[in-house]
Amino acid sequence: MPRALRLYLEDPFLAQLYGRIRAAGSLRSISVDLTNACNLRCTGCYYFSEGMDQTGGPPSDEEFHRFIQRELQRGTNFVTVVGGEPSLQPDRLRALHENFRINVATNGLIRIPTEGMESMPIGIAVWGAEETDTRLRGGGKVAVFRTALDNYRNDPRAFWYYTVTPGQASEIEPVVERCVDNGNPVLFNFYSDMAGLGPAYDGRYGFDEALEAIDRVIARYPPGRILLSRYLAKTVATGRLYGQSWGHEVCTSLSVGHPANEERLKNGNPYNPHFRAYHANLTDTRRCCTGVDRDCGNCFDVWEHFSWIILNMKKHLGSKEEFTNWLTSMYLFYLINRLVDYEEGLAWLPEIHRRVGVGTGQPVPDIRSQVPDYS
Repeated sequence: MPRALRLYLEDPFLAQLYGRIRAAGSLRSISVDLTNACNLRCTGCYYFSEGMDQTGGPPSDEEFHRFIQRELQRGTNFVTVVGGEPSLQPDRLRALHENFRINVATNGLIRIPTEGMESMPIGIAVWGAEETDTRLRGGGKVAVFRTALDNYRNDPRAFWYYTVTPGQASEIEPVVERCVDNGNPVLFNFYSDMAGLGPAYDGRYGFDEALEAIDRVIARYPPGRILLSRYLAKTVATGRLYGQSWGHEVCTSLSVGHPANEERLKNGNPYNPHFRAYHANLTDTRRCCTGVDRDCGNCFDVWEHFSWIILNMKKHLGSKEEFTNWLTSMYLFYLINRLVDYEEGLAWLPEIHRRVGVGTGQPVPDIRSQVPDYS
């Protein structure tokens, strides 16, 4: 163990976070499109923007179970389930949950059954206030957000996967209020303008106002409601990490063995050597989680940036503050995916937010009295 790391872990709280992660073990992860079908056509959805639905439909039941056995033998222990819309395949979703630790992303129109999936984390998409969300996801007709609120009210498995847009930052606080009042915590994602809607939707014009609004909700909802730290939000929104700019040359969630990644994997930047992003036929892989040929500079996906931070641990050892940024990021990933004790982690969130900070130049509220004794 590096001397700096031993020094930082003399802090009891950091030692607790680090210990929980070590006890949970390392991840050998993949991403799986459970189906190439969807009951929505969201404006700018990466899946349909690059024709991923044309790669072949789901395999037969026999082939599906052979895929599970192959991945178990390969050592996979964590699966991010996407699509298409996974709620259209509840039996196969349950089978994955029985064999792996998983996280599933859903649009929320169909409630994923509880039986056999009681402990499965479910990320429900929302893209803004009801009018914005209906326009972007529901074709101007389907009230997707309202339906999803009803489907997952007080569901302990559910968190909101709120994809914010630069021009609708004023909607962040009222949307978070509705989500929290519905009994669910919130994780932020950042919109990629795959549909060419312009500056109000294109993150390359900056997420400054959105970051300020995220700061405010972190300060307003400290006890276990906001699952993204200021450090994570800023890294995703700016695409900057220790002098590097986000793109294919630094992305860590790349399908190993895919020809598009051959040169990237030789450039010395870290990557996940186990990862594969499987198309719905569960045979073919694509370049990365959310891309086939797209410009990676227009990717603001929070999951891929989580991995970017996590696999760059060594760069975060220069100071206790930097190490805290890394450790809390990794712990939040484990917490969201229920790889560590969920209730304990939610109780520790106020201290995590206090350690990371609530915004550049802003005083950090002292909320330590709300934190259980962790010494």
